[in-house]
Amino acid sequence: MEDGKTIWGIHSYDDNLFLKKNTLGLGWANIGDLSAIEPTREAFKSRYAEAFPDDKPAAIPGSAGMLYRFLYEMQEGDYVVFPSKSDRMVNIGVVDGPYFYNPAYMDAPHGYVQQRKVKWLKHLPRTAFSQGALYEFGAAQSLFTVKNYADEVMAALEPGFKASTSLAGEVDDETIGATADEIEQSTVDFILKTLSRDLKGYSLEEFVADLLRAMGYRTTVSKKGGDRGIDIIAYKDELPPRILVQVKSRDGNVSENAIQSLKGAMREGDYGLFVTLSSYAKNAQDYLDNTPIIRGIDGTALAELVLKYYDKMSERYQKLIPLKMVYIPVPLEEE
Repeated sequence: MEDGKTIWGIHSYDDNLFLKKNTLGLGWANIGDLSAIEPTREAFKSRYAEAFPDDKPAAIPGSAGMLYRFLYEMQEGDYVVFPSKSDRMVNIGVVDGPYFYNPAYMDAPHGYVQQRKVKWLKHLPRTAFSQGALYEFGAAQSLFTVKNYADEVMAALEPGFKASTSLAGEVDDETIGATADEIEQSTVDFILKTLSRDLKGYSLEEFVADLLRAMGYRTTVSKKGGDRGIDIIAYKDELPPRILVQVKSRDGNVSENAIQSLKGAMREGDYGLFVTLSSYAKNAQDYLDNTPIIRGIDGTALAELVLKYYDKMSERYQKLIPLKMVYIPVPLEEE
């Protein structure tokens, strides 16, 4: 960014504070005055953990980091992008003052006691920006930096800029495909991380059995310890063929020996399915390619199946992996 200025994105539930009182705000009121904390990231993490003892340890660095950046890295003159919910506008301004602590907001609905002044420069409709830019502006964090679409923000501040001539006004928005892919990939990553963290061994076997049932198979999960290494037995209906399923949750690529072990447990007429949260070593993938009666599913393919059959899975696993169906734009296919 020219002149060393950063473009910050920020979210809020209090449009009135941001737009009517020209004030940026962050919450986490229990942490108190940020300027009273030693100016190191470690000190911020320590203070955050004290103020919010019930938060998961994995969430502490991100939340404490946003507070640290709001005080020490955000500078007067930096640009700010704020997508407001009440009017669905994208508001662009500049940071207009240093950090200050405002305890008057301690009991306000969202407790935005961490504050800075802002001078708004433009208020533009969301249609003035490409789909990719809107996706970046909608980042999950309360405070973040805008990098990939910084040029669009700066272009929007030009004197001759008109919303109707922006990237979003073009018939073919090249960012649409990338945005759709990014959203899908983020969801796949979320599913994989959840499964890796919360389901190991027998628990993952139960999950895979539920997914297979959602796909229309009848499944029986073997007792703990497995039946000759077989974790699940599945049928498409009451008749053969029988499908023997082996599930591996451990880290590391699956070897050829593991696939051969499944093959050794199969009888004539059986099919095999090997499911792993990781990937397959080259020799294992070669073995699968040359053994059509056994199919291998890696972590990415498993997550994609979850997306496809999510609505038919049991409520237990829908709660474990909370997803919401949304419609996103995709590029038109060429005729």
